[in-house]
Amino acid sequence: MKTPKERLNRLRFRQTLLSRYLLIILFAFLFIPIVLPIATFAYVIVQENVKRADDSYLKYGSSSEITAMWHEQAALLGQADAASVDRKLEELRLKYTEASLFWVDSSGTTMLQLPPQERLPIHWSPADAVQFMKNSIDSDPFTIVSFLGAEHEGPAFMVMQIPRSIIQLDRPIGSGTPFYVAILLIMIGLFFLLSLLFFRQIRKRLIGLQAAMSLQGNQSLPQPIVISRHDEIGQLETAFNLMVEQLRESKERELAEEKLRKQLIANLSHDLRTPLTVMNSQLYSLSREPLSVNGQTVIKQMELKIGSLDNLIENLLSYTLMTSGRYPIKLEQQDLLRIVRESAASWYPLWEQEGIAADIDLPDEAMLLEVDKAGFRRVLDNVFQNVIRHAKSGSYIGIKVETYEGRLALVIRDHGNGLDAHTSSKGAGLGLAIVNYLLHEMRLDWHMASSSDGMTIYIFEQ
Repeated sequence: MKTPKERLNRLRFRQTLLSRYLLIILFAFLFIPIVLPIATFAYVIVQENVKRADDSYLKYGSSSEITAMWHEQAALLGQADAASVDRKLEELRLKYTEASLFWVDSSGTTMLQLPPQERLPIHWSPADAVQFMKNSIDSDPFTIVSFLGAEHEGPAFMVMQIPRSIIQLDRPIGSGTPFYVAILLIMIGLFFLLSLLFFRQIRKRLIGLQAAMSLQGNQSLPQPIVISRHDEIGQLETAFNLMVEQLRESKERELAEEKLRKQLIANLSHDLRTPLTVMNSQLYSLSREPLSVNGQTVIKQMELKIGSLDNLIENLLSYTLMTSGRYPIKLEQQDLLRIVRESAASWYPLWEQEGIAADIDLPDEAMLLEVDKAGFRRVLDNVFQNVIRHAKSGSYIGIKVETYEGRLALVIRDHGNGLDAHTSSKGAGLGLAIVNYLLHEMRLDWHMASSSDGMTIYIFEQ
């Protein structure tokens, strides 16, 4: 008795592509040496049975049997007188009721006619006999002419005419050959059809698997597919679905971790604001006390660091809101140069305090673009803040409008240490990430170019 595992393995073998392909190959090998002889043998048996059935159906037998009978009777009547010949014809007429019988004596005179026939000549010349025989060949009715006598030497002869429909088969021997050929062609066509369907199904399933791999779902992941058969392709589909499930679980964990991280950063940013505010107020109170020059310098440095930390927390909170899609962006047509002038005016006292010379050369014409005013001011604040932090040694900031790659661009240039200085701290990298996000949301593009003369930032339409 087979165990359940053995039965399962046997069932799996039946469902595999290999087993089905082997059945097709086996059918192909058996087709010629086995199927062809069997079909031929069956054809011969059927033909013989049909022939016997047809022969038994004939009322008077086949044409060859009637011809032999007629010649035999003519041989027996060779020495008989006219009366005996008449009696024999009348006797045969009773048996072959549909037949027409007559005979001609040795002088060429037509004797007894059963039934009478008007077209027969009364006296037969040799030419009449030859013409009659010539007209009777392959004609209807079927005609048998036999000379009287044992050797059929004549000159008397007797004639029998019988409708061919009585003695001829409706279908000749071998008429089943087209059906046999048709059966063979059908079997060959069936073999090719099975092969075509087999490989077409494999191709269709592989194309479906390929399409499932390329399609993206709600989480930018391939979609699982329905398993139709548990064969080799079905095992591949199962492994693919397992991979999709693992990717989905990994994506969900990643999204949960990202959500937790953003929430943690938001909470941390809010929690840090309170102690920084307290520290800043305490430093302000301390700065009003009588201190030495060194003490005043220390307090000033601490205020700068607290301001830098506060700006970093602000950037961190803003970036968290941006990446979570909660940062408000409202695009309206604005004069970009007016926003630049207003922002530069608010930063000018700080540049002057830090010893940075501002070179602002903007055209009088308006530069109208679809931007978020607060968002673009945030971009400018981050860029100007980077100049103060990392390019103060150059003591220069230039704001102009130039043509960049065939497009009108806002250009902000400094004489600092270049790109490495601007991206040397994590705070600067976060600020530039915010710049990149905001410009992208406002459908603007930007480019940073670094050289020994400093850093240049180009802002232009996409």
